[in-house]
Amino acid sequence: MCLVGRLMHQNGYIDGKSGNLTARLDPERILATPSGSAKGFMNPDQLMIVNIDDGKTANDQSRPTSELAMHLECYKQRADVQGVVHAHPPTAVALTLVGYDFQQCILPEMVMLLGLVPTIPYATPASSENLDAISQLIVEHDAIMLSHHGSLTVAATLWDAYLRLESLEHSARILYMAAQMPGGIRVIPSQQLEKVLAIRKRLGLWKPGDDERFRTCCGMESSAS
Repeated sequence: MCLVGRLMHQNGYIDGKSGNLTARLDPERILATPSGSAKGFMNPDQLMIVNIDDGKTANDQSRPTSELAMHLECYKQRADVQGVVHAHPPTAVALTLVGYDFQQCILPEMVMLLGLVPTIPYATPASSENLDAISQLIVEHDAIMLSHHGSLTVAATLWDAYLRLESLEHSARILYMAAQMPGGIRVIPSQQLEKVLAIRKRLGLWKPGDDERFRTCCGMESSAS
Protein backbone atom coordinates (compact mmCIF):
# COMPACT_ATOMS: atom_id res chain seq x y z
CA MET A 1 0.00 0.00 0.00
CA CYS A 2 2.85 2.39 0.77
CA LEU A 3 4.45 1.54 -2.59
CA VAL A 4 1.19 2.29 -4.42
CA GLY A 5 0.93 5.59 -2.56
CA ARG A 6 4.45 6.53 -3.65
CA LEU A 7 3.75 5.61 -7.27
CA MET A 8 0.53 7.64 -7.27
CA HIS A 9 2.44 10.68 -6.02
CA GLN A 10 5.45 10.20 -8.32
CA ASN A 11 3.21 9.83 -11.38
CA GLY A 12 1.15 12.90 -10.50
CA TYR A 13 -2.13 11.09 -9.85
CA ILE A 14 -2.35 12.76 -6.41
CA ASP A 15 -0.79 15.78 -4.75
CA GLY A 16 -0.22 16.89 -1.18
CA LYS A 17 -2.47 14.88 1.14
CA SER A 18 -5.08 13.95 -1.48
CA GLY A 19 -6.23 10.49 -2.54
CA ASN A 20 -6.86 7.37 -0.47
CA LEU A 21 -6.29 3.61 -0.60
CA THR A 22 -7.82 0.55 1.01
CA ALA A 23 -7.31 -3.21 0.77
CA ARG A 24 -9.46 -6.05 2.12
CA LEU A 25 -7.75 -8.07 4.85
CA ASP A 26 -10.56 -10.57 5.43
CA PRO A 27 -14.40 -10.62 5.21
CA GLU A 28 -14.71 -8.23 8.18
CA ARG A 29 -11.75 -5.85 7.90
CA ILE A 30 -9.87 -3.58 5.53
CA LEU A 31 -6.54 -1.77 5.69
CA ALA A 32 -6.92 1.96 5.07
CA THR A 33 -4.80 5.08 4.70
CA PRO A 34 -5.29 7.64 7.48
CA SER A 35 -6.92 11.03 6.97
CA GLY A 36 -4.53 13.89 6.34
CA SER A 37 -1.57 11.73 5.37
CA ALA A 38 0.68 12.37 2.38
CA LYS A 39 0.21 9.10 0.49
CA GLY A 40 3.53 9.48 -1.30
CA PHE A 41 5.45 9.43 1.97
CA MET A 42 3.62 6.93 4.17
CA ASN A 43 5.14 4.18 6.26
CA PRO A 44 3.36 0.94 7.26
CA ASP A 45 2.88 2.09 10.86
CA GLN A 46 0.47 4.78 9.67
CA LEU A 47 -1.96 2.33 8.05
CA MET A 48 -5.21 1.57 9.88
CA ILE A 49 -7.38 -1.50 10.30
CA VAL A 50 -11.08 -0.69 9.86
CA ASN A 51 -14.20 -2.83 10.33
CA ILE A 52 -16.21 -3.07 7.11
CA ASP A 53 -19.63 -3.17 8.78
CA ASP A 54 -19.42 -0.05 10.93
CA GLY A 55 -16.29 1.75 9.74
CA LYS A 56 -14.73 1.72 13.20
CA THR A 57 -11.01 1.29 13.71
CA ALA A 58 -9.69 -1.83 15.39
CA ASN A 59 -8.05 0.23 18.13
CA ASP A 60 -7.50 3.83 19.17
CA GLN A 61 -5.77 5.03 16.03
CA SER A 62 -5.98 8.29 14.09
CA ARG A 63 -8.99 8.93 11.90
CA PRO A 64 -9.22 6.95 8.62
CA THR A 65 -9.64 8.60 5.23
CA SER A 66 -12.57 10.99 4.88
CA GLU A 67 -13.68 8.98 1.83
CA LEU A 68 -13.98 5.80 3.91
CA ALA A 69 -17.71 5.41 3.26
CA MET A 70 -17.11 5.29 -0.50
CA HIS A 71 -14.49 2.58 -0.05
CA LEU A 72 -16.69 0.54 2.29
CA GLU A 73 -19.54 0.68 -0.21
CA CYS A 74 -17.29 -0.95 -2.82
CA TYR A 75 -16.47 -3.85 -0.50
CA LYS A 76 -20.08 -4.30 0.59
CA GLN A 77 -21.38 -4.31 -2.98
CA ARG A 78 -18.63 -6.47 -4.51
CA ALA A 79 -17.23 -9.60 -2.85
CA ASP A 80 -14.64 -9.80 -5.64
CA VAL A 81 -13.14 -6.41 -4.80
CA GLN A 82 -10.01 -6.62 -2.67
CA GLY A 83 -8.50 -3.21 -3.39
CA VAL A 84 -9.87 0.32 -3.93
CA VAL A 85 -7.98 3.39 -5.16
CA HIS A 86 -9.30 6.96 -5.17
CA ALA A 87 -7.07 9.45 -6.97
CA HIS A 88 -7.09 12.79 -8.81
CA PRO A 89 -5.56 11.97 -12.23
CA PRO A 90 -5.22 15.40 -13.85
CA THR A 91 -6.00 14.69 -17.50
CA ALA A 92 -8.97 12.46 -16.74
CA VAL A 93 -10.37 14.98 -14.24
CA ALA A 94 -9.79 17.85 -16.69
CA LEU A 95 -11.90 16.03 -19.28
CA THR A 96 -14.81 15.82 -16.82
CA LEU A 97 -14.72 19.62 -16.52
CA VAL A 98 -15.72 19.97 -20.17
CA GLY A 99 -18.24 17.13 -20.09
CA TYR A 100 -16.18 14.56 -22.00
CA ASP A 101 -17.99 11.23 -22.34
CA PHE A 102 -15.68 8.34 -21.42
CA GLN A 103 -18.36 5.84 -22.46
CA GLN A 104 -17.16 5.60 -26.03
CA CYS A 105 -15.47 2.76 -27.89
CA ILE A 106 -12.28 4.47 -29.06
CA LEU A 107 -9.21 2.82 -27.51
CA PRO A 108 -9.21 -1.00 -27.58
CA GLU A 109 -7.15 -1.36 -24.40
CA MET A 110 -9.49 0.95 -22.51
CA VAL A 111 -12.58 -0.91 -23.74
CA MET A 112 -10.98 -4.26 -22.97
CA LEU A 113 -9.60 -3.51 -19.50
CA LEU A 114 -11.88 -0.77 -18.14
CA GLY A 115 -15.09 -1.14 -20.11
CA LEU A 116 -17.27 1.94 -20.53
CA VAL A 117 -16.27 4.34 -17.74
CA PRO A 118 -19.20 6.36 -16.38
CA THR A 119 -18.89 9.87 -14.96
CA ILE A 120 -21.08 10.81 -12.00
CA PRO A 121 -22.32 14.42 -11.74
CA TYR A 122 -20.45 16.67 -9.33
CA ALA A 123 -20.99 15.74 -5.69
CA THR A 124 -19.30 17.16 -2.62
CA PRO A 125 -16.23 15.04 -1.78
CA ALA A 126 -16.68 12.72 1.23
CA SER A 127 -20.44 13.40 1.22
CA SER A 128 -23.48 11.13 1.26
CA GLU A 129 -24.42 12.34 -2.23
CA ASN A 130 -21.05 11.15 -3.48
CA LEU A 131 -21.62 7.78 -1.82
CA ASP A 132 -25.13 7.47 -3.28
CA ALA A 133 -23.83 8.22 -6.77
CA ILE A 134 -21.13 5.54 -6.80
CA SER A 135 -23.39 3.03 -5.06
CA GLN A 136 -25.56 2.82 -8.17
CA LEU A 137 -22.59 2.14 -10.43
CA ILE A 138 -19.90 0.17 -8.60
CA VAL A 139 -21.64 -3.19 -9.06
CA GLU A 140 -21.25 -2.91 -12.83
CA HIS A 141 -18.00 -0.94 -13.22
CA ASP A 142 -14.33 -1.26 -12.23
CA ALA A 143 -13.57 2.41 -12.95
CA ILE A 144 -15.71 5.49 -12.31
CA MET A 145 -14.97 9.18 -12.87
CA LEU A 146 -16.18 11.66 -10.24
CA SER A 147 -16.86 14.90 -12.11
CA HIS A 148 -14.64 17.86 -11.09
CA HIS A 149 -13.02 15.63 -8.50
CA GLY A 150 -11.23 12.38 -9.24
CA SER A 151 -11.40 8.71 -10.09
CA LEU A 152 -12.36 5.48 -8.35
CA THR A 153 -10.88 2.15 -9.44
CA VAL A 154 -11.40 -1.28 -7.92
CA ALA A 155 -9.94 -4.74 -8.55
CA ALA A 156 -9.20 -8.16 -7.12
CA THR A 157 -5.96 -6.72 -5.66
CA LEU A 158 -4.86 -3.24 -4.62
CA TRP A 159 -2.08 -3.46 -7.20
CA ASP A 160 -4.54 -4.15 -10.02
CA ALA A 161 -6.77 -1.30 -8.83
CA TYR A 162 -3.72 0.97 -9.11
CA LEU A 163 -2.90 -0.37 -12.60
CA ARG A 164 -6.46 0.47 -13.66
CA LEU A 165 -5.81 4.02 -12.50
CA GLU A 166 -2.67 4.10 -14.67
CA SER A 167 -4.63 2.81 -17.66
CA LEU A 168 -7.40 5.35 -17.09
CA GLU A 169 -5.07 8.35 -16.97
CA HIS A 170 -2.93 7.08 -19.87
CA SER A 171 -6.06 6.68 -21.99
CA ALA A 172 -7.26 10.14 -20.96
CA ARG A 173 -4.00 11.68 -22.17
CA ILE A 174 -4.38 10.02 -25.57
CA LEU A 175 -8.02 11.10 -25.86
CA TYR A 176 -7.11 14.68 -24.89
CA MET A 177 -4.34 14.83 -27.52
CA ALA A 178 -6.62 13.39 -30.19
CA ALA A 179 -9.29 15.95 -29.37
CA GLN A 180 -6.82 18.75 -30.25
CA MET A 181 -6.28 17.43 -33.78
CA PRO A 182 -8.43 18.16 -36.85
CA GLY A 183 -10.77 15.54 -38.21
CA GLY A 184 -12.46 14.38 -35.03
CA ILE A 185 -11.92 11.23 -33.01
CA ARG A 186 -12.85 7.99 -34.76
CA VAL A 187 -14.41 5.09 -32.88
CA ILE A 188 -13.43 1.44 -33.32
CA PRO A 189 -15.32 -0.08 -36.29
CA SER A 190 -18.16 -2.28 -35.10
CA GLN A 191 -16.77 -5.51 -36.57
CA GLN A 192 -13.41 -4.94 -34.90
CA LEU A 193 -15.07 -3.94 -31.64
CA GLU A 194 -16.74 -7.35 -31.48
CA LYS A 195 -13.27 -8.93 -31.33
CA VAL A 196 -12.18 -6.56 -28.54
CA LEU A 197 -15.29 -7.40 -26.51
CA ALA A 198 -14.67 -11.11 -27.01
CA ILE A 199 -11.24 -10.65 -25.43
CA ARG A 200 -12.83 -8.72 -22.54
CA LYS A 201 -15.10 -11.70 -21.95
CA ARG A 202 -12.25 -14.20 -22.11
CA LEU A 203 -10.35 -12.17 -19.52
CA GLY A 204 -13.30 -12.50 -17.16
CA LEU A 205 -13.91 -8.74 -17.14
CA TRP A 206 -17.46 -8.76 -18.52
CA LYS A 207 -19.88 -7.01 -16.14
CA PRO A 208 -23.65 -7.13 -15.62
CA GLY A 209 -25.26 -4.77 -18.11
CA ASP A 210 -22.28 -4.68 -20.49
CA ASP A 211 -24.40 -6.03 -23.36
CA GLU A 212 -26.86 -3.15 -23.14
CA ARG A 213 -24.17 -0.55 -22.46
CA PHE A 214 -22.10 -1.43 -25.51
CA ARG A 215 -25.19 -1.59 -27.72
CA THR A 216 -26.32 1.84 -26.52
CA CYS A 217 -23.02 3.69 -26.27
CA CYS A 218 -21.21 2.16 -29.25
CA GLY A 219 -24.11 1.67 -31.63
CA MET A 220 -23.74 -2.09 -31.81
CA GLU A 221 -26.55 -4.36 -32.91
CA SER A 222 -25.32 -7.15 -30.64
CA SER A 223 -22.44 -7.72 -28.26
CA ALA A 224 -19.67 -10.28 -28.42
CA SER A 225 -20.81 -13.82 -27.87
